[in-house]
Amino acid sequence: MTLGPEDRRITRKVDLRLLPILTLLYLLSFLDRSNIGNAKLLTFGRDLGISAPAYNTALAIYFVGYVISEVPSNVGISISHMHLIHHLSPSRLTSVLRLKRFDPQFWLPSLILTWGIVSICQGLVKNQAGLFGIRFLLGATEACLFPGVVYVFSVYYQRRQRSWRVAIFFGGAALAGGFGGIFAYAIGLMNGVGGRKGWQWIFILEGILTVIVSLIAYFLVPTWSHKAKSVRLHKNRVHLLKWLRVDSDAGTNQTFQWSSVGQAFGDHLVWAYPFLFHGFSFVLYSLSLFLPTIIADLGFATWQAQLMTVPPNALASISIRGTVWLSSRWNFRAPFIIVAALVAIIGYIILLTCTTPGLQYFGIHLVTAGVYTGNSLLLSWSSENVSGRTKRAVAVALQITVGGITAIARCLMYRPSLSARLYRKPNLIAIGYLLFAILVTFYLWIMMAWENRKRQMLLAEGTVDCYETEEDKVRLGDRSIHYVYQL
Repeated sequence: MTLGPEDRRITRKVDLRLLPILTLLYLLSFLDRSNIGNAKLLTFGRDLGISAPAYNTALAIYFVGYVISEVPSNVGISISHMHLIHHLSPSRLTSVLRLKRFDPQFWLPSLILTWGIVSICQGLVKNQAGLFGIRFLLGATEACLFPGVVYVFSVYYQRRQRSWRVAIFFGGAALAGGFGGIFAYAIGLMNGVGGRKGWQWIFILEGILTVIVSLIAYFLVPTWSHKAKSVRLHKNRVHLLKWLRVDSDAGTNQTFQWSSVGQAFGDHLVWAYPFLFHGFSFVLYSLSLFLPTIIADLGFATWQAQLMTVPPNALASISIRGTVWLSSRWNFRAPFIIVAALVAIIGYIILLTCTTPGLQYFGIHLVTAGVYTGNSLLLSWSSENVSGRTKRAVAVALQITVGGITAIARCLMYRPSLSARLYRKPNLIAIGYLLFAILVTFYLWIMMAWENRKRQMLLAEGTVDCYETEEDKVRLGDRSIHYVYQL
């Protein structure tokens, strides 16, 4: 289906309204969660009296808060969205005002402001207990951003358009890894300024940056597509909603139903997406938190290790954009996810088998590019293939939640007792997780292709009642006989 001139014009307007600010917010999110890895290379652990195992525990506690907050937040946003659509009459104004606090235009910047303040507090902690508490709060406040934004994308873009936008958004994580190394090196030079250590300034200054951006975000983050107030989107709202109805439920009115939650938890495909992310997230969070340490263990000085995190993350950012562009052009996801996992596995093999630092560093580049690219594809796949707003909100949040549980295990696995030979055992386990992710990708690919063929045959044979009204299609979602899964 080709976009007309008017469709392309509106898409550009939506892109300009959504992508720059939301990508910046995710960049800051990843920066604030992973800068502890940069701080570790300074005097962070010694100054707080934190042992190496306690450091791993602090990393894991972040994901405990992250997991606990994930699904309730996204379902809450979904409920508020559908109630806002349903309660548009003047007589329901009070109900709308009560639900307004869940509007992404207010909800997302408020979350960012909160975690920015929490991030600043990381630079003010005095002991291990304080660090544990702050890391839990940071995880709880950051948890809602990614699934919330993916859900917002799902009500602004057609299905086939989402992967490219989610990829650009997720590319903020790779950029955060690159900027994090540069910032950490520069801010670390402030050691002693104001009587504070360099690692304290990393948390404080990057947290202040987040707070400043959050205040600006109140004026830039968009509201729901059906009630867009900005000049750019409001004038085109009718055409936008009509256009969204062509291949998705984004432009339709739906009310929250608990049965949709049950459908999400009872759908084997919905569960496959979290397990796919389960395989990739083990490596993703290992890289974001331990990459500076791994590079330093290659024999490089602390300041060199900080700066040497930039090239792998820059390559990952380029790989994301190029691969997702090809994936969108050829209209396939599964083959590219599998290739990305294989590239990361090859990188791990080079890292584990070679003894030359240069080759090992090259292996790190392959791992980083493969893992970030695979994640950028799989994280949009569920939002493309799960129809029904509540069901999709649960699916996206469930995907991130299961990935967070994996991250807890990963934080505890990359411990000092297993650090020999560049964390050989944890890295071998990472290869196993990537192989598992490949198997899950094949499962999704095969099952959805089989379902597509079955529906096509039924439609061609006419052996079942194939007529469905628009209301039927909205109600059935991805269970509709006319629904085609994106492979």
